[in-house]
Amino acid sequence: MNIILLSGGSGQRLWPLSNEIRSKQFIKIFHTEDGGLESMVQRVYRQIREADPEAKITIATSKAQISSIHNQLGENVGISMEPCRRDTFPAIALAVAYLQDVQGVTGEEPVIVCPVDPYVEKDYFEALQRLEERAAQSAAHLVLMGMEPTYPSEKYGYIIPKTAENISPVEMFKEKPDKEQAAEYIRQGALWNGGVFAFRLNYVLQKAHELIEFTDYEDLLAKYETLQKISFDYAVVEKEPEIEVMRFAGTWKDLGTWNTLTEAMDSACVGEAVLNETCRNVHVVNELDMPVLCMGLQDIVVAASPEGILVSDKEQSSYIKPYVSSFTQQVMFAEKSWGSFRIMDVEKESLTIKVTLNPGHKMNYHSHEFRDEVWTVIYGEGRAVIDGEERRVKAGDVLRMPAGCRHMLLADTELQVIEVQLGKDISVQDKKKYPHLKPL
Repeated sequence: MNIILLSGGSGQRLWPLSNEIRSKQFIKIFHTEDGGLESMVQRVYRQIREADPEAKITIATSKAQISSIHNQLGENVGISMEPCRRDTFPAIALAVAYLQDVQGVTGEEPVIVCPVDPYVEKDYFEALQRLEERAAQSAAHLVLMGMEPTYPSEKYGYIIPKTAENISPVEMFKEKPDKEQAAEYIRQGALWNGGVFAFRLNYVLQKAHELIEFTDYEDLLAKYETLQKISFDYAVVEKEPEIEVMRFAGTWKDLGTWNTLTEAMDSACVGEAVLNETCRNVHVVNELDMPVLCMGLQDIVVAASPEGILVSDKEQSSYIKPYVSSFTQQVMFAEKSWGSFRIMDVEKESLTIKVTLNPGHKMNYHSHEFRDEVWTVIYGEGRAVIDGEERRVKAGDVLRMPAGCRHMLLADTELQVIEVQLGKDISVQDKKKYPHLKPL
């Protein structure tokens, strides 16, 4: 299979665990067989590999998510990086050009596009393989996957098939309705539009050339910031007469709110939490190093992270976005390609951060103009380079870097460091990178 996974999201509906860097697909809430935790993107990526070990997987995403993707999926995953957000048509056009020019996918090969973050089971990926087969042989230019609706939802657009067959031509599309209209659509045999579809690569590449003047992937990438913001539905789907829909009645959940996310959780608590015997339908996700105790609650979600604490009725949690939009706060936790950082304390002239480097990874060689830094190694072993001088470091070592000093860390094992930044003008923009030519 050639699969394009669309990875977007502004990170507000699952506050406080999500933010502008860590969207919902990167939150680790699903337990694995070995007792660990995995995120939505890790779960879907693993499920695709189990269904088709040879699948070409390309993640279409923004620059802000690249570090999280590398952190969770490794360095070898295929990525079509959008320099800025231009909606789904430019994103898919760029990814298709990437598949042809970088991955070597030919024009007649079928390509599947789907979101990166649905909650699905094995039957979904079996259906994707049938969708791919249909796209390869059908006279239709687009083959959609329509989800059998389980209730009249206002969150989805609807696909009206012409027939009740498993694969049917599409009669029409309906925008997101109110509940009463949604119920009427369902009585007419409508399916949810889950944003899953397949096509032959040349079809979308041709549509891209009709709407955008470019030569190849590199040219399109260079012009990306100038492109019109437009959705794939509006640019292509609504104008295409030759469309089919394939029904899917298996497990499929859009985990876009705390209410729907908790429905898919495999345990009531992630992190340190205790629910007493009088709690009913209560879920806790706790990323803090302190316990959460819930007593006598019903239909409640509690989420705690360094960025805040949410205590909400599950139904009301769907309306979180305008409240979160009014908050002004810096990102307190982020996963990077080399590890992660968590801000522990913020003062007027200091910032204290816990930095974790994964084994074999390193920071950029860099300096700061307006702040001093102090590193205290609390776990693991590695090497530090300070103004060109290399030294080994281990737990208990303290290193001081005045402003202007060039420095970096490399982890031989997992390396945990408490970093204290000192200065009157502490800013993420105060960072100058340098090449480090000496092999480490």
